Amino acid sequence: MTQTGYTVEGRHFRTKSDYARALHDKQIMERLRRETDLQDRRQLERLKKDLEGGKYKFFTLLGQDFLEEVEGYLQSVGGNSKRKLEEEARKELNRQNRRRKQIIAVCSLVAAGCMVYLGIYSYQSRRASGTYDEARRMKDGIGFSAAAPEATPQFTLDGEQPPKEVLDKYKNLANKYKRLIGWVKVDDTNIDYPVMQTDNNDYYLSHNLDQEADRNGAVFLDKDCDVLKPSTNLILYGHHMRSGMMFGQLDRYEKESFWEEHPYIQFDTIYEEGTWEVMYVFRSRVYSQEEIVFKYYQFIDANSEQEFDSNMQEMAAMSLYDTGVTASYGDQLLTLSTCDYEETNGRFVVVAKKVAKE
Repeated sequence: MTQTGYTVEGRHFRTKSDYARALHDKQIMERLRRETDLQDRRQLERLKKDLEGGKYKFFTLLGQDFLEEVEGYLQSVGGNSKRKLEEEARKELNRQNRRRKQIIAVCSLVAAGCMVYLGIYSYQSRRASGTYDEARRMKDGIGFSAAAPEATPQFTLDGEQPPKEVLDKYKNLANKYKRLIGWVKVDDTNIDYPVMQTDNNDYYLSHNLDQEADRNGAVFLDKDCDVLKPSTNLILYGHHMRSGMMFGQLDRYEKESFWEEHPYIQFDTIYEEGTWEVMYVFRSRVYSQEEIVFKYYQFIDANSEQEFDSNMQEMAAMSLYDTGVTASYGDQLLTLSTCDYEETNGRFVVVAKKVAKE
């Protein structure tokens, strides 16, 4: 088996079903080779006649190859070695030409597919970049007038009027993007994005701020987290894009030196600004329901000090390095989570605690 298919008797087959048929044909060919004296002209002629008459059922071009092989043996037995060599050379050249044409056709299709993919990806990336650039300008008030005081989101996820006033710098954004819940920023990275929230954790994996299909998705808050309550742990998710978009640069925290220079994360809800100090950086994965193990993505609310401390101990044990930062029951936490490609369903996670206002 090759990286892109399967090879039998010098021929390449793309799918497992074609490969299985080719193996069937190969078994017939090997049996006939064993049963036939390849130096006996009569046996070869009889075998050729059987092959041409369809006595043996082949499912792939290996049958035609085998017929050509038998014909070659007949020519060799006839003593016309020069003609045989010329014929074999011609057949081999034809085979090579066929294979070359097949390879060129496959490569052309792959190249065309790649160009289409890159075109779509580039378009989506440019569109997403433009959308987020506009969102940043709106947040910073560049080119936009301040929204009227009453211009706030009409409903929370539960369909109720929010009990808090939206911060002025987020009013324009909150009017345009009804599912806006906050903004996250990590200095010296591409992480500088609005944070969305809806009633499921799948929607913003494949949709952008404008609710358009987009493989970049959007950064979003776990559906079970509540910024008004607030939850003990606010969990943000974002794709690990190879372009560096979304949480594509979150894994810079893998290096302790990066944490030393960037110990704080800025995460504002639309109601309150917040600075968060990084505590733990670790790798984990999404586990099955049957596995009894600490699942960081299920830690949203701690109902007791014992439960809180237990979760802290689990994360501290997994952390890639010791930041010296700890948290106590009553502290509010922020978790940033993205995919990690070191293992199947892997995740790269950064956990921080909210810094009290001075």
